[in-house]
Amino acid sequence: MTTGHADTPLFTLRGEVRDADSDALIASRIYLNDAVGKHYFLESADPEGVALPYDRQNWANKNAVERYTNLSAHPFEINLPPGDYTLTVERGKEYRPLNREFTITDADLHLALSLERWEDMAAQGWYSGDTHVHREVDELRTILPAEDLHAAFPLTYWVTVSDTPPSQGEGNLPDPGHEPILVEPNRVIYPRNTEYELFRVSGVDRVLGAFFILNHQEVLEHTAPPVAEIGEQARAEGALIDMDKADWAWSMMLPPVLGVDLFELANNHIWRTEFAFSNWVTPAPAYMNLPNDGLGGTEVDWMHYGFHCYYALLNAGFRLRPTAGTANGVHPVPLGFGRVYVQVDAEFSPEAWFAGLDAGRSFVTTGPMIQATLAGAAPGGAEQASEIPIQRSISGIITSERPLSHIEVVINGRVAKTISPENHQNARQAYTTSFQQDIVFEESGWVALRCFEPHPGDKVRFAHTAPWHIDIEDRPLYPTPEQIAFLIERSETPRRQFEDLLSAEALAEFDQAAARYRAIQAEAEAYRALRTQGAE
Repeated sequence: MTTGHADTPLFTLRGEVRDADSDALIASRIYLNDAVGKHYFLESADPEGVALPYDRQNWANKNAVERYTNLSAHPFEINLPPGDYTLTVERGKEYRPLNREFTITDADLHLALSLERWEDMAAQGWYSGDTHVHREVDELRTILPAEDLHAAFPLTYWVTVSDTPPSQGEGNLPDPGHEPILVEPNRVIYPRNTEYELFRVSGVDRVLGAFFILNHQEVLEHTAPPVAEIGEQARAEGALIDMDKADWAWSMMLPPVLGVDLFELANNHIWRTEFAFSNWVTPAPAYMNLPNDGLGGTEVDWMHYGFHCYYALLNAGFRLRPTAGTANGVHPVPLGFGRVYVQVDAEFSPEAWFAGLDAGRSFVTTGPMIQATLAGAAPGGAEQASEIPIQRSISGIITSERPLSHIEVVINGRVAKTISPENHQNARQAYTTSFQQDIVFEESGWVALRCFEPHPGDKVRFAHTAPWHIDIEDRPLYPTPEQIAFLIERSETPRRQFEDLLSAEALAEFDQAAARYRAIQAEAEAYRALRTQGAE
C-alpha cells in the first residue's frame, strides 16, 4: 500500500493478458475506468515492457473519446484508490473483447485476463493492414502486436500547406528510411509515406483535400497542386496512391489526373466510439438518396456516401482497389479499427502483402470477415470473355463476432441480391454464414460483396470485398447518367471555387479531369444509342 492525494490509500492492481488457446502473454489494448468514468492509464510491470497511453477527444463531438493503454506482451500494474472499476481488454478484430468489473478494498489485487479468439485469419492466409497512420515507427513496434495488425503505413511526411514541400511538412515524423521494417515475422511497417492534406492554399485557409503516397523510395519535394508529377514519381518508385475520403473538394479530380490506385473505403471517420462528422465537406448528389439534401447524416449514411462515390469511379473505368485507414494518432480511434485484409498465397513477406494490396486480393472491414471467390478466383481478378451471357457463381463464408443483419451482392453499383444470413454459431461461438449466388453478365461489369453487423448504440460494422471484373468484348461498362454527371460536377465546381487561388497549371488539371469525364459521358451516350437502335 502507498498513499495518494490527501493521504488516500493506494493499492496496486497487477495483471496480465494471455491468449486463451496458448496461455501465452499477448499484447493488447486496455481501458480502465472508475465508477464515475475517470480513466486510468496502465504501466508495465516489467522493465522490458512498454505501455503507451492514448488520449484523444474529437473537437466536434465531445463524447467521441478514446482513452486507453496499448501494452506489450508483459504484465501491467497501477496504483489505485479503493473503489469500483471496469477494465476492458481488446486486441484488434479477431479477439472477443473482455470486460471485467472489480473492486479495490483494502489490499492489492491481481487479475488474470484471458482473451478468446473468434477468428484466425492469418492461419488462412489473410493479413490485415492500416494505410492511414499518424504514429512513429518506435510506437508501432508495440501497437501492431497490441492490435493484432500485420501492416502499417505511418505518414512520415504530412504537409497541409499548398506551397510547402513534404520534406518541410509541419506534421512530419522521424524518417528511418524506405526499407520495410519487420516487427515480427508477419508484422511489417512500411516507413516512408506521405500525406498531402491541404487546409491552406496560396496563403488562404481553404480546404482542398487529401491523398497519400504509400511506400515511396525517395523523399517527395513536389508541392501540390498541381499533382500530376507527384503521380509520375510514385509510379516510377512502385508506390501506391490512396485518394482518402470522397467528400474532399478535389477528390474526383484525382483519379484521372493523379492516377489513383486505392480508395479508402473504410476511412478515418468511422470509429469505435461515437460518430462525429455528420456534416460533409461536399454534399452528396440527389441520386444517392441520402438525407438532409446530401449535406450530412449518420455514420451509416457516411458509409453509403463512400460506397456510391467508389461505385461511380469503378463504373467510369477506374479500377481502384479498396483500402482502410484510421488516422490513429490524430483521431479518437484505435489503430486498425478499420482495416484491409490482404490474401497472401505463400509465406508472408512485405513484398507479397504490398503486391496483394495492389492486386485487390482484399476486403476491408470494421468487424466481419469475408472469404469469398468468384468462380474460384480471389477478389481483384479480371476475366476476359467474348460470348454472352456469362454465368458465374460467387460463394464463400462470412464470420462475425455478432449476428449479421444482411449480406448484399453489388453489381455495377446496384444491389442485385440481398442474402439473409444463416448466423450459425461455430465452435468458437462466432457467427458464420455460407453463401453461393449465381450471377449473369450480359455486359462488362464488376461484382462485390458487402455485409453489415449491428452493434449496441446504433453502431453498424461492415465488410466489403474488392471487386471482381468481367470484361466482355464489345460490351463495355459505363457509368449511369447520374454518376457521370456527378463526376463532371465534382471536377468543374472546385475549379470555380479555387479559381482565385490556384495557378493556371493547377486549374488545368481540373479541366483535364472534367474533359476525361465528358469523353466517357459521350462514349456512354453513343453506346446506349447504338444498343437502343439495335434493339429496335
